Amino acid sequence: MTFANLGLSDSLLSAVEKTGYTKPTPIQEKAIPVILGGQDVMAAAQTGTGKTAGFTLPLLQLLSGETNKKPDTMRALVLTPTRELAAQIQDSIETYGTNENLRSGVVFGGVNINPQKTMLRKSLDILVATPGRLLDLHQQRSVHFDKVDILILDEADRMLDMGFIRDIRKILALLPKKRQNLMFSATFSDDIRKLAKTICHQPVEIDVAPRNSTVEIITQRMYQVEKQQKAQLLSAILRSNTAQTLVFSRTKHGANNLVKKLSKDGITAAAIHGNKSQAQRTKALDSFKQDSIQVLVATDIAARGIDIHQLESVINFDLPHVPEDYVHRIGRTGRAGAGGLAISLVSSDERKQLRDIERLIKKPIPKADMKEFDLTPVAGAEDFVEEVRPPRQPRGNGARGGRNGRSAEGGAANSRRSSGTAAGDARGRGRSQGAGQSPGRAQTQAQTQTQNRRPNRAKAKPVPRDENGDRDGNRIDADDNRGNRAPSHAANSRSAGGRGANGTATTRSRRQGTSGQRAAPAKSESGGSLWQTIREKVRPTR
Repeated sequence: MTFANLGLSDSLLSAVEKTGYTKPTPIQEKAIPVILGGQDVMAAAQTGTGKTAGFTLPLLQLLSGETNKKPDTMRALVLTPTRELAAQIQDSIETYGTNENLRSGVVFGGVNINPQKTMLRKSLDILVATPGRLLDLHQQRSVHFDKVDILILDEADRMLDMGFIRDIRKILALLPKKRQNLMFSATFSDDIRKLAKTICHQPVEIDVAPRNSTVEIITQRMYQVEKQQKAQLLSAILRSNTAQTLVFSRTKHGANNLVKKLSKDGITAAAIHGNKSQAQRTKALDSFKQDSIQVLVATDIAARGIDIHQLESVINFDLPHVPEDYVHRIGRTGRAGAGGLAISLVSSDERKQLRDIERLIKKPIPKADMKEFDLTPVAGAEDFVEEVRPPRQPRGNGARGGRNGRSAEGGAANSRRSSGTAAGDARGRGRSQGAGQSPGRAQTQAQTQTQNRRPNRAKAKPVPRDENGDRDGNRIDADDNRGNRAPSHAANSRSAGGRGANGTATTRSRRQGTSGQRAAPAKSESGGSLWQTIREKVRPTR
């Protein structure tokens, strides 16, 4: 079987010949004729078997002979889970479509959106996109889907899981109902297959190899090691073989820590994960492909579809939680018929993940003895300590407590400044509002006082009053309680608290009270005589 037997045009055959491929792979043999026939396809094949060319070649032929002229639209839409895979598919379209009069473009997040808007205004035949950026462009009215005839989901199982399904459903609702649907992946769980069939119309299911199986030419090996020794074993493996290696870490933070450890051991390494900018991710991947660094430490962002030419080995520093990801990870090696080595470092807390992986691939992973490696730390290198991300600090100056978001320390300090259960703001009025308040409300008000306010007063004991309501028959005491003290010749200015003429003496006497009761203010003799005169003039006769 040759490519000429698949019904491809002469221009496409010429482009394929320039790439050096002469014989189609099994997935290409089965998928290309079905796609050219206009049917929906669900294709599953092992990693590294040419699935990208399996849909790119027939796609180019179906669109050739006609050009889209409507701005902000496309005739074919290819959706991928990662930016790197989107860029790789775009490169494949440009390689095989070099003789075709078709326009294609790629959009993904992490870069400036304005050049992508400009590109879409010129109209496209093929658009490769990640779901998030595509929806951003649609919300800004920069892309429309009414001209889409073909929809392709690459790494379809990842696109239809919980991470992308909401965005995919939004995009599907915007597409024309009548279209051709193509889905390609190395793994399809039963649930994903059921969901995919609701999107496709009577799809042709193509399974080239046993479902979810790994490539036979990849040698798999497992080392059982304690978690604390993983980094040292990894370093020993990489020092014993200087070939380029792709190392998978479960977390972004762990990937950064591994790069630091390997660099201290004299091993050139770089990290690629979702927290890196697109420029950093591109630089790291290009450096690895150009053999500038020995190790690329990655999260599962690099497990899907990334094609690295002649990659000899892959190491799982952490086992993935999703067993299908193991198949995709080790599939970065052993591509295009070449051999490869897949090593997994398994600690005691990863036994469940190991059982799930072996159940998926339907065979056990052979165990290896790590005694062949020298785990002695490199001279001058520090022991690897897995850094734990510090807990997030609450916003503001501390934990919230009391009203107005004050810190717990501030609330406690204000409570300590309270001299009793009564609380009130006597500032500017000079009278106590503590009497008659409940302890709970008084405590709440005490927490809202600022530090420059006076201490709260204890509940005053009731005192006898005369027939006119005066305390002990003396109006002066009652008036003083309302801040209406008579002027004193001893002090002509108000105190810092703004209370009465004897501000300094009164404040001192109040703070010195040990029983919590307010001491009687000092009264001058002349002041008392003045008030007696006023009272005799204004008090009505009874």
